[in-house]
Amino acid sequence: MADQTESPLPPATHAQSIVSPINLILISLFAILAYYRLRPTPPLALSKPPPPIVFRTFTPPLLKPYNGENNMPVYLAVNGKVFDVSSGRNFYGPGGPYENFAGRDASRGLACGSFDEDMLTKDLDGPLDDLKGLGEEEMEAMKGWEERFNEKYLVVGKLVAVGDKEAPKEGS
Repeated sequence: MADQTESPLPPATHAQSIVSPINLILISLFAILAYYRLRPTPPLALSKPPPPIVFRTFTPPLLKPYNGENNMPVYLAVNGKVFDVSSGRNFYGPGGPYENFAGRDASRGLACGSFDEDMLTKDLDGPLDDLKGLGEEEMEAMKGWEERFNEKYLVVGKLVAVGDKEAPKEGS
C-alpha cells in the first residue's frame, strides 16, 4: 500500500475559480438591476398652464359668445357673478343638459329648476333679470346653486346691464 500515490492536496482544499457560470450570471443580474435602479430618469414634462383669467365686467351681449362654441370657454352667470364652467363642458357646453345657460344669466332657470329657453332674458340689451316673482324656496335654490358654483368653479367676472356705469365701453 505504500505504492499508492497520494494526491498532493485533499479535494476540499482546492481553490475554486470565481469565474464560474453561475457567478457570471449573478454578477450580470446584479449589474442590470443596479443599472435600472440608478439610471437617470428623464425630466418630467409639465403641461402648459392655462392662460391667466382676468376678472372682467360683462354685459349680457359680451357674455353671449362664451357658450363653448368655436373653442371659446364656457361662462355662465348666477346672481350677478360670472363663472368659468369650462371644466364642466359636458354639462354646460354645446350638447349638454344645461347648454341653454352657457353664455347667459342662468339665475332664474337654476332657481326654478327649468332648462327652458323662456327662463332666459330675451332682451340682452335690456335690464338684468331682477328675479321678481320668485318665491322663497326658489331663491334658496338659486343661492344653493351659487354656493355650489363658488366651491367648484372660478369667478371670472360680474354681470351688469348694458348702459350701467360699470359696463365696459364699446370697443374695449
